[in-house]
Amino acid sequence: MKMYYGLLAVVIITVFSGCSTRSSSVALKPTTITKTTAVDLNNPTLVKQRLYRQYREWKGVDYHMGGVSKSGIDCSGFTYVTFRSKLGVELPRTTAQQVQEGTPVSQSELKPGDLVFFKTRWKVRHVGIFLENKKFLHASTSKGVMISSLDNVYWKSKYWQAKRIR
Repeated sequence: MKMYYGLLAVVIITVFSGCSTRSSSVALKPTTITKTTAVDLNNPTLVKQRLYRQYREWKGVDYHMGGVSKSGIDCSGFTYVTFRSKLGVELPRTTAQQVQEGTPVSQSELKPGDLVFFKTRWKVRHVGIFLENKKFLHASTSKGVMISSLDNVYWKSKYWQAKRIR
């Protein structure tokens, strides 16, 4: 019976972990994230080019809590890696730290490269990077790295805030 409750606890923790602000003790294959030369974040064409390039390189990479490599990555790890390797900007590693960065921006004023934040469950936050036309790039718990729409019923109901990193 103890084994059943232990297994049940693992399943519950896995289901409710999402892309929260807690770190994972599971280590994945380490990776080196090379920082590129900083790009002008006020140049939407260049920012979109870099973000779409990142999407092509990472599309479908599996979600893994605490991950920062192509072996598995979580939402804040993906924003951290993307900003460092494609935009030349240092972001903190966790969603809780990233939401403290930048300046607030309304959803109607979003520009390529803005961070979009969602409250997916009690105390669970998710982060993505705005692209254009209500689309954002992120690491989904169910489908890995992908592009979603802010108009999607799920994301629309979970939208919390956005920040501009400049």
